[in-house]
Amino acid sequence: MSLVDLIAQADERGLAASGLACLDRCVPLLGGDDEILRPLWGNLTEASDTADWGGILDQIRGKLGDSEADGDDEADGDSDADGDDEAVLLARRMLAAAPAERTGAQVRVWADACSVASLQIHRLLDPADDPATLDSRRAGRTEAMPPLAAAELRRQITVLEVLAEHGAGGLRRALEVSVEGRRVLRAVVSRRARGRK
Repeated sequence: MSLVDLIAQADERGLAASGLACLDRCVPLLGGDDEILRPLWGNLTEASDTADWGGILDQIRGKLGDSEADGDDEADGDSDADGDDEAVLLARRMLAAAPAERTGAQVRVWADACSVASLQIHRLLDPADDPATLDSRRAGRTEAMPPLAAAELRRQITVLEVLAEHGAGGLRRALEVSVEGRRVLRAVVSRRARGRK
């Protein structure tokens, strides 16, 4: 099943986890630590109160607020720096667009937007060009897809599949997938920063 199909069929928890997982993997671009989004993951469990989602989200946005200026001092005309700046902007938009209420309609729009943004971020940071459109990739056409973006696509699919199959019981696996992706992206961001020095 394609990523587009999985998003279309996902329930509210699956959609929220999908959007959150995409954002979590991009936390290195926001200057956050590895645990910054953990309270939102906790809000997806069976015992959680969906009404707490908005308050938790506000607290996280407050903690990440100081990262607004990150990347603004990159050298003008540097294509790598420009790509990094765009990646940071996309990550910030994912956080800004997170819905205040964890309802099906709102998280569906957010999950879809996060899927696109996260894939675009990974394409921007991948040294190999992608000859195809994001829409075609999300629809399942993955031939000659650059490795960093291809791995992100697989992670998005895995998160949606485990939540569809296991519900709240799949959250641990979804978080593991996101932690793995976050480590990869953090290493990529660090390597690119060293390369510009």
